[in-house]
Amino acid sequence: MKKWIILGIILFFVLNGESESFYVAKSGSDSNPGSREAPWLTIQFAVDHMAPGDTVWVYGGVYNELVTFNQSGSASGGYLTLLAVPGESVVLDGSGLVNQGGWIPALIKIINRSYIRVEGLELRNLVSASASLFPAGIWIRGTSHHIELKNNRIHHIEQHNAEAGAHGIAVYGTSAVAPVHDILIHGNEVDSCQLGWSESLVLNGNVTDFVVCHNVVHDNNNIAFDFIGFEGECPDPAQDQARNGWVYENVAYNIDSRSNPSYGGEASADGFYVDGGRDILFERNTAYRCNIGFELASEHSGRSTSGIIMRNNFIYHNSVVGIAVGGYDRNRGSTDSCTIVNNTLYRNNSDQFGWGAEILVQYYCNNVVFKNNLIETAAGNRLVDNSTATGTNLTFDYNLYYSSGTPVWYWNGRTYTAFSAYRSGSGQEAHSLYNPPGLAHPEEGTPALTAESPAIDRGETLGSELLGTLDYEGNPRVVNGVVDIGASEFQGTSTELSDPLSLKIPTRMRLVGNYPNPFNPTTRIVFELAATAAVRLEVYNSLGEKVRVLVNERLSAGRHQIEWDGRDDAGLICSSGVYFVVLNRRQAHPLKILLLR
Repeated sequence: MKKWIILGIILFFVLNGESESFYVAKSGSDSNPGSREAPWLTIQFAVDHMAPGDTVWVYGGVYNELVTFNQSGSASGGYLTLLAVPGESVVLDGSGLVNQGGWIPALIKIINRSYIRVEGLELRNLVSASASLFPAGIWIRGTSHHIELKNNRIHHIEQHNAEAGAHGIAVYGTSAVAPVHDILIHGNEVDSCQLGWSESLVLNGNVTDFVVCHNVVHDNNNIAFDFIGFEGECPDPAQDQARNGWVYENVAYNIDSRSNPSYGGEASADGFYVDGGRDILFERNTAYRCNIGFELASEHSGRSTSGIIMRNNFIYHNSVVGIAVGGYDRNRGSTDSCTIVNNTLYRNNSDQFGWGAEILVQYYCNNVVFKNNLIETAAGNRLVDNSTATGTNLTFDYNLYYSSGTPVWYWNGRTYTAFSAYRSGSGQEAHSLYNPPGLAHPEEGTPALTAESPAIDRGETLGSELLGTLDYEGNPRVVNGVVDIGASEFQGTSTELSDPLSLKIPTRMRLVGNYPNPFNPTTRIVFELAATAAVRLEVYNSLGEKVRVLVNERLSAGRHQIEWDGRDDAGLICSSGVYFVVLNRRQAHPLKILLLR
């Protein structure tokens, strides 16, 4: 997909030019020059005095203020950059301030501004009980563009009025003339929020060309990631949808609306939701312990979610549904021309809801493809539920199914408990399988395959435009010219991590994986050597900073394992987030691991 390459180039270019650095500290004064030796006192004063290319460094402390960017950076001069001094804990605390920010109060507010970067801050405690207020940790609105939000933590953003909402991070394109565009949301954590009718991290309206990656959203009472269209945020319906985005390597967990007073006990909060968005790529994401793992739908009659590619994601232990497509009743919109390939679904509908299923096909699904997906469920759960008979041109094939009890498929009003009968009755699944899938450690949060898995080399090799080049773990997506079924591609040697030393000498040096992943507080990292070699095994954070050297010695050929306790080289406890393990600084794709405190 050429557009993804172009988007990456747009978002990650480096701007050069004249710039200055300023400083803020709790010991400072806004009458100071803002230097390291004489810092300013407030963050708002600092951002009001920035010019394009300037950086404001904030020293640790709790800053009780709401910050609004009233000016922009520029393409020629550079970004306005607001970030924490490395190693310092910088907190923007909204306690008592929710009534001071207009109807959309925010700890960080960016409206009709551009070339702004916010990095490394903790944003907390913006709480409302008013239906006339819509609080957010970060609000981006209007025609803003070239905005980067990196490695921030947003928590305890709360709306206690059942008829209103709140957001952790919100990006709303509200102009019919110009979209919000070139948005990077990377490495943020959004947790412990009470959101009413609204979502944890959302892009809504006239928003295009965005990347959402490496974020962790958890323990909130409404949807984790949402990409919305047709709610009227943009006055031009033709432009009123989030589109042309790349969403990868994010994690959503513990997302449950049953405690949300706006939902009256209903379990309907998604980990990842596309409600009217289009042309968005989702890959290598994880959703677990949400109500619904992924949903592609449109809540607005006559409108559609379309052009979504969903590949190489791991969806497990969600309480009701693994993947849902289509409108939830006859008055909703449709899901059109979407491709769902090489995902692993494991034991969803964990709370045994009557309407739950691994794959739920709802109203008005047209030209939707399900291929190369691995689906294992617990006894009593439906593998596929397609009950509305309202869609056209559905394609199910090259999938691998298994149930720990009697399997159940529901298709166009009929229940099937034998795979051959389901295949014949549905007219689908000509190349699909029903077998125990041979997952290595699914209960520990990995979709890796054992060497005996029937999923190996049994998928349809659809080409990199649909399959991508990397599997869930970041290894090559296609090995030996044939793709496997599921999110994880078997790499040619055993991925059974419980056996640290293989009797067979590996054929190459490589990182195998880690167990468990996500982890807290420790994980085992497994790697292989084809010959005796000097080994340096290192852990880096999402900023590319070295955190820990785990191994720095000469080791013999074979399989090895090392335990990481989630601490840095100084013995300090590392925060939650995505980390990367690098072997001898020569791995094309470092091992991505997730620490959850």
